[in-house]
Amino acid sequence: ITYSTYCQCQFSRSLEVFMCILKRMNITKIGHCCLLIKDNGTTILTDPGAWTTQQNTITGIDIVIITHEHADHFHIGSVKQILKNNPQAVVVTNSRISELLAAENVPATILENTQKETIQGITLGGYGTEHAVVYPTIPNVMNTGFLIQDRFFYPGDAFTNPGVPVEILAMPMMGPWMKLSESIDWVKELKPKVCIPVHDGMLNPRPWIYGLPTKLFPEWGIQFDPIEPGESRDY
Repeated sequence: ITYSTYCQCQFSRSLEVFMCILKRMNITKIGHCCLLIKDNGTTILTDPGAWTTQQNTITGIDIVIITHEHADHFHIGSVKQILKNNPQAVVVTNSRISELLAAENVPATILENTQKETIQGITLGGYGTEHAVVYPTIPNVMNTGFLIQDRFFYPGDAFTNPGVPVEILAMPMMGPWMKLSESIDWVKELKPKVCIPVHDGMLNPRPWIYGLPTKLFPEWGIQFDPIEPGESRDY
């Protein structure tokens, strides 16, 4: 091997490592369904609901994603405080939440099922139309899941299959609209590389429910990463 070829190989490897670093997505779990995601120099917040308050003091947020109107995902007081602290932030949501925000004079960008848009350098896709059924006699609400950067799918409260590859998946763990076995089957269907638990704010302690995913997912080539509130991961 010549010295020139050696240098070219070293440069290619360095470039590959650098590109991997650039593609990293950092996810911090604030709690329940509220996540802080950093990618491509942009910071995204998901579902600022009433079950968490830490999001109300964070600055540097560029995009706020809201999947549906239930209080553990959408709290208007929290949204207003976030926008006060981050006047540059854009709210991205569906038409139902947009109506509720408009009543409070809060603007929003609508993104719904099968729609895709690039906002502040972040590719967002909307998937799904309805919340999973809680009970047949209880009126359902609109729910939009969001695929972020064609990598991370955050579903809200529904087991939606976006019909596209998912690398990182937010996995609901417990709620009145679901069973853990349903969530596991959904994960198996989507076949992501990594799953992180969400919709678990009612669990204390949480680790007891991690047993099944921890046992089953490696058999399917899926990593279950039980990120806890306050913790961050690079993916």
